Amino acid sequence: MLTRSSARDALVVWLGSRAGLLVMTLLGVAAGEYVDKWRLWDAELFVTIAEHGYDGEPGTRPDVGLPAFFPGMPLALRAVHLVVPDWSAAGLIISLVAGAVAMVALAKLAELEDARGWAAVLALVLFPTAVFLTAGYSESLFLAFAIPAWLAARQQRWPAAAVLAAGASCVRITGLFLAVALVVEFWQRRQPVRRAPWLVVPFLPLVAYSYYHFTRTGDWLAWKRAQEAGWGRELVWPWDAWTVTWQAAMGEGEAAVPFRMEIAGAVVAVAALVWLLVLRRWSEAVYVGLQAAALMVSAYYLGLPRSLLLWFPLWVVVAGVATRRPWLLVAYGLVSGPLMVLNTIRFLSGAWVG
Repeated sequence: MLTRSSARDALVVWLGSRAGLLVMTLLGVAAGEYVDKWRLWDAELFVTIAEHGYDGEPGTRPDVGLPAFFPGMPLALRAVHLVVPDWSAAGLIISLVAGAVAMVALAKLAELEDARGWAAVLALVLFPTAVFLTAGYSESLFLAFAIPAWLAARQQRWPAAAVLAAGASCVRITGLFLAVALVVEFWQRRQPVRRAPWLVVPFLPLVAYSYYHFTRTGDWLAWKRAQEAGWGRELVWPWDAWTVTWQAAMGEGEAAVPFRMEIAGAVVAVAALVWLLVLRRWSEAVYVGLQAAALMVSAYYLGLPRSLLLWFPLWVVVAGVATRRPWLLVAYGLVSGPLMVLNTIRFLSGAWVG
């Protein structure tokens, strides 16, 4: 059971890291201007959907990529916007609150493995792409559903696990991989067959979302077509995706930097998957492996470093190692922490960092 001190430690690490980032990035910037600086890239697209729907802003050319974003974050933005007039601030508040929920659940999950919960939280918030947990992106909101869902499954509370996983499926396509992993976890634990129907629930949001776009466009896979049209996520052979990404990474100038990060992310992703397989954590390997495979068979690597934030099994395993060998967490922090700060500064300057 999660003790008050464990929950407190998780919240201290999370809120302390947010306060540190705030101080570091706010200096010399007016409050209103500061909030607007976070409205970049996908954060702007989420606001567009929340404000105008999937047809985009009236009078402008429709953005064919909008259906790639699942409705969970836009709906949350609309809800918070009822009391917070500024859309950018609403996104930051969602990530702050959802992140707190996710970090407490992550600490509990780590404790089930006899690891220090705060170590898992610290490892996550120091990861180089952790800026996306602060920005008005969907990562924190997804984790606020996904980690409690997995925690409920580990405790064999399958109705709660199914409903929470359905919430995750409303936020990102990653919820589909979580749903499949829950099926494997259910089978591993040899649960009573009478509970199996609950496993269908996390798949329902994807069906509903596909049907919604079918009524709009006549295409059940409009969200997938949007990913292809907006970000080039066509299915290719893994070696072709690697070749294109490698060639881009070996280029010169600022444009090559994100692709170098993708290469590094791919190396970490493969290592994490192998690690989970060696540990025979089959359901968690399915969750991680499906995501890695989906990202590594696109036309080129896009979003791998950022997706690692969602791999909560990895952070639990890292916490286990850090609990036995604390010096490794210190070494990790000394390397990863400065990279996280650098990426945050680059993100706020308009650069793509993951």
